[in-house]
Amino acid sequence: MPLIVAIQMDPIERIDIAGDSTFALALEAQARGHSLLYYGPRDLTFRDGIVTARCRPLAVRNRKGDHFTLGESFVQDLSQTDVVLMRQDPPFDMAYITATYILERIHPKTLVVNDPFHVRNAPEKLFVTLFQDLMPSTLITSDRAEISAFRAEHRDIILKPLYGNGGAGVFRVKESDENLGAMLEMFTAFYREPIVVQRYVPQVRDGDKRILLVDGECAGAVNRVPAQGEARSNMHVGGRPEATALTAREEFICRRIGPELKSRGLIFAGIDVIGDYLTEVNVTSPTGIQEVKRFGGPDAAALVWDAIEQRLAG
Repeated sequence: MPLIVAIQMDPIERIDIAGDSTFALALEAQARGHSLLYYGPRDLTFRDGIVTARCRPLAVRNRKGDHFTLGESFVQDLSQTDVVLMRQDPPFDMAYITATYILERIHPKTLVVNDPFHVRNAPEKLFVTLFQDLMPSTLITSDRAEISAFRAEHRDIILKPLYGNGGAGVFRVKESDENLGAMLEMFTAFYREPIVVQRYVPQVRDGDKRILLVDGECAGAVNRVPAQGEARSNMHVGGRPEATALTAREEFICRRIGPELKSRGLIFAGIDVIGDYLTEVNVTSPTGIQEVKRFGGPDAAALVWDAIEQRLAG
């Protein structure tokens, strides 16, 4: 049965259609005969118990420079749609959190993907701490003495903002680095939240693996190798994607995490694994669909829509 699908996302004119996962999801939905509506987070309205959005009908095509057409805007009662894809990029800030509160008013009558209640309660760098035995040693604090002691113990550490994304604000700080104090001053100036500090995992030189999970099941992976002289593997800061296969350890990690994701309605997630260690669980706006498919892996966009349609049918 054709569905009405509203996509809450960043400006569609700015996306890179060769790598954008939201675009892949929109193409797959359209191919299945579903109707697409497009709106941004600031187009949401909550009035007298009703959640609406100023939407525009959307058509997409895999043609660089001419990848979308938008119709005239109108106000849509989102409770009268079948699915809302919450796909705008972080930061995971109060604007993002507010959007989850608003969309929670229509879910599950309208299926919001991912479940807004559990997205709000599963920020990437905190949700992962449910699986301490799978992680490298990790500290979350604003206490400079604790951070200094952590570096003294592990000698080589990573600093990153608690609610950051895309590799922004991620620093490697070695034992001999004299800039730790200045970095902590910078974090204090730019962020009110605690800092995430992790033991540096040297296997990152071999890559940071992004593994996709759909409804708790593995849906392919891609390895992201950092550029020379770079500690971050994110592709938009120079990381190189390459084909990969899961190790026994990574399969074990997926089996541990999968049931937790499924039970929380986190239909589409991406986890990051370095060496034998889980470092993040991404549920806000996971990426990697096109890279996995490009290297011969599963079509995760099709798997996501299979899972959505099965939930609606059930």
